[in-house]
Amino acid sequence: MTSERPRFRLGFLTHVQGRDDDIARTYRNAQELFVVADELGFDVGWVAQHHVSLGGGGLSSPWTFLAHAAARTTRIRLGTAVTVLPLEDPVRLAEDIATVDTLSGGRVEFGVGSGSSEVEYAAFGKDVTRKRELTSENLDIVRQALDHREVGTPGFRIQPRPGDFNHRVWQGVFSEQGARYAAQSGSNLLLNRAAYGFDAPTDEVQRPWADAYLAAWDRVHRPRIGLSRFVFPAKDRRTALAAIGDDVHRAALRMAEHGAFPKGLDADEALRRFHSFYGHPEEIVAALGQEKVLPVATDLITQFNPAVPDHDAAVRALELIATEVAPALGWQPARPAEPVSAGV
Repeated sequence: MTSERPRFRLGFLTHVQGRDDDIARTYRNAQELFVVADELGFDVGWVAQHHVSLGGGGLSSPWTFLAHAAARTTRIRLGTAVTVLPLEDPVRLAEDIATVDTLSGGRVEFGVGSGSSEVEYAAFGKDVTRKRELTSENLDIVRQALDHREVGTPGFRIQPRPGDFNHRVWQGVFSEQGARYAAQSGSNLLLNRAAYGFDAPTDEVQRPWADAYLAAWDRVHRPRIGLSRFVFPAKDRRTALAAIGDDVHRAALRMAEHGAFPKGLDADEALRRFHSFYGHPEEIVAALGQEKVLPVATDLITQFNPAVPDHDAAVRALELIATEVAPALGWQPARPAEPVSAGV
């Protein structure tokens, strides 16, 4: 493995949610966040795929969304965290990825996961008990297609011809075993904002996963570790709580119904369970300075979900992340003359 560590990158992730049923406005606002992040120097903009509607939205077709974002931006990379891979036709998916990558000038990052919704699996006629197996099978096919190898039948290769995706495939994991598997398959690592089913703090749970991933990595190039974290800066802690507190509490109570969190959580415990960083930028920087996974991460992926702040508040939060929080953590925007590398 090369000794040089990849440049530290800043990203943001949206689940494309709003506060009402005006889904067109929700999608427009999410697109605007990509434009704002592009102008602020964010390295990567990520979207999450949900086939079952979330409150006030949710994004079922991420590659269509990212194609539109590609047309409205100039430099920010465009990724999925994650595409629910077992529910996709892997050859068709590879065609969509290659198309968006071509339209965007090679700016795509491809993140995959297995999902968890039994309703989604039933709707697509897939067996949820085989989700890990289906993820592995489909990822192998997508990789072959993106390598411009024959897939499906002799003589067939996807078009447009894909760029080099050797360093641009990511896997979301929820266990140490999953982290080792991602390393063995040559994928970059995506770690979620919260560790469901654990009482210990999220970073204490996830740091061994990251260490296991790095120990299992045997490729020549250095891998990337994407650390997704709930980060919401505002002028002070009270202002931040007014924008996010109720949403986070309600989300924790919903997740408790499915066993991800204990039942009866109060608002403070809900914020802890989501490993939330909020308040004045200086408070957030100090808290992230104690974050146990961040020292080995190459990508900080900030998100507001499960909160759904007003659009103006979301834009302001992105501005504070890019101008006050991330620089204090050692991040610098890529120089204008420096292409944003897909790999190391």
